[in-house]
Amino acid sequence: MLVVMKSHATEEQIREACQKIESMGYRAHPIPGAQRTAIGITGNQTEVEPGTLEEMPGVQEVIRVSKPYKLVSRDIKEENTVITFAGTDASIGGRTLAVIAGPCAVENREQAFAVAERVHAAGAQFFRGGAYKPRTSPYSFQGMGEDGLRILAEIRDRFGLRIVTEAVDHETLDLVERYADVIQIGARNMQNFSLLKRAGRAKKPVLLKRGMSATLEEFLMAAEYIMSEGNYQVILCERGVRTFADHTRNTLDLSLIPAVQRLSHLPILVDPSHGTGKRNKVTPLSRAAVAVGADGLMIEVHNNPDRALSDGIQSIYPDQFDDLMRQIRQIAAVVDRYVPNPAQANQQSSVPAAARS
Repeated sequence: MLVVMKSHATEEQIREACQKIESMGYRAHPIPGAQRTAIGITGNQTEVEPGTLEEMPGVQEVIRVSKPYKLVSRDIKEENTVITFAGTDASIGGRTLAVIAGPCAVENREQAFAVAERVHAAGAQFFRGGAYKPRTSPYSFQGMGEDGLRILAEIRDRFGLRIVTEAVDHETLDLVERYADVIQIGARNMQNFSLLKRAGRAKKPVLLKRGMSATLEEFLMAAEYIMSEGNYQVILCERGVRTFADHTRNTLDLSLIPAVQRLSHLPILVDPSHGTGKRNKVTPLSRAAVAVGADGLMIEVHNNPDRALSDGIQSIYPDQFDDLMRQIRQIAAVVDRYVPNPAQANQQSSVPAAARS
């Protein structure tokens, strides 16, 4: 069920409605919108009797949500969710296209800083890099752990990039929450429901990657697990699904983007690096993702991918990333999106104020 408050409802009336819902044994999820606040009701095994709620001051109506995902749905919030980060212009879900770039894994300080310097100069607002790596083989590089997280924190301090990195279990999530700006839940953990619940209690945004064989509904239900615990800052990420195709590591499902945007208010990104597993396919699929309406990209960039300890074959070179950013700026403008251009900003700042006026 969904309680829709009137546009002029006061904070006190919203609080009283939430208290009433919880006194009935349910959980209330107030989600402010542009015009009014909607309160999602979860924890009900049967239909909620709307009578007492409809009579409360400030309540406009009580409606039934037929979809299995309640809080993720546009039924509870019509306008798009935009996730912002205090003290920075970076955002995910707004008109500005979010670009997350960096190596698959933090291998050492020199490598991570070399990549961070290049992606920052090219216009990325977020830096990705795994301190913990869930690998198919137990003998593969598993990441640097907390030492890697410390390096990521240094990169944020040096370049102002927001940090996105993966948590693989409850223990690592505690550490990632301490160091990162965005907690990533990888494809292998999309249906690790206890981990999703723990992420739902975190105070940081959560980037949830689609499972390798997940349907659209399963993907949205995984996001619902996070939101049902009270964390409404969820970012979806399409990273390809496993099919019979052998010309690519995964099949990047760009048709998911408009499908998600029709059903959900959450922002959705595209990861063409994992989605293809091939370096030469990353730029073309990035262009397509922007054209189809994705809210951002997650790109693997490495300064020496041939010697990378993880996923070097799908990581692009910094020069290729520079070209990619130039191309997506042009495409973004066509679909009414914007990609910051540090070069232009630096040129303008170097011109005296009197000359600019």
